[in-house]
Amino acid sequence: MDAGLYIVGTPIGNLGDMTARGVETLKKASLIIAEDTRQTRKLLTHFEIKTHCISCHKFNEAQRCDEITGRIQAGEIIAMVTDSGMPCISDPGARMVSACREAGVMVTSAPGPTAATTALALSGFGGHGFLFAGFPPRKSGARRRILERCAEVPVPVILYESPYRLLKLLDEIEAVLGATRKLFVARELTKKFEELLSGTADEVRQRFEGRNVKGECVLIIAPQK
Repeated sequence: MDAGLYIVGTPIGNLGDMTARGVETLKKASLIIAEDTRQTRKLLTHFEIKTHCISCHKFNEAQRCDEITGRIQAGEIIAMVTDSGMPCISDPGARMVSACREAGVMVTSAPGPTAATTALALSGFGGHGFLFAGFPPRKSGARRRILERCAEVPVPVILYESPYRLLKLLDEIEAVLGATRKLFVARELTKKFEELLSGTADEVRQRFEGRNVKGECVLIIAPQK
């Protein structure tokens, strides 16, 4: 393997989804930079990967850039992972990639699953493109403005949301996009308690009300017919 930054996708739930190339890359790397070393350590232990691991998250990514680009320029192989899925997709990593490109060092990927495209495939809404909007803003007014812009988008809109704000988001979708707009919600993808729900905002909300919902959710808004 040549010196460079290797973006490595990791499972979004089921460890069996880790690719053979991803495991090989992590084993051969000089260093792994991870969003949360505690979470990544579980993956490394499972696959008997001994590579040293340090943190690289939204609070220290900017400070890590010079160190990492310098190490690559000195001939090291650096692997970058997040807690699950692909780095840079609503997760840290984009700043590091930009710094490496500016420094003229190699950047490549050992790709893996992402929650967004996995949920889209399960929804039945795909086939003609999609808009990925990531996590909506926390403030209600800003969320509503995002939803208003989604109203006429001719392809499915994919959002990530915390289970603690899911019911509020469903209320706002119904208020802004109407009571008949079709939705798809995926929770705990690829895990033992995976849950996949489709219907209107009210129908989905009824399935979640009164429950202690855990795990990040992917919510997909079907295009207006």
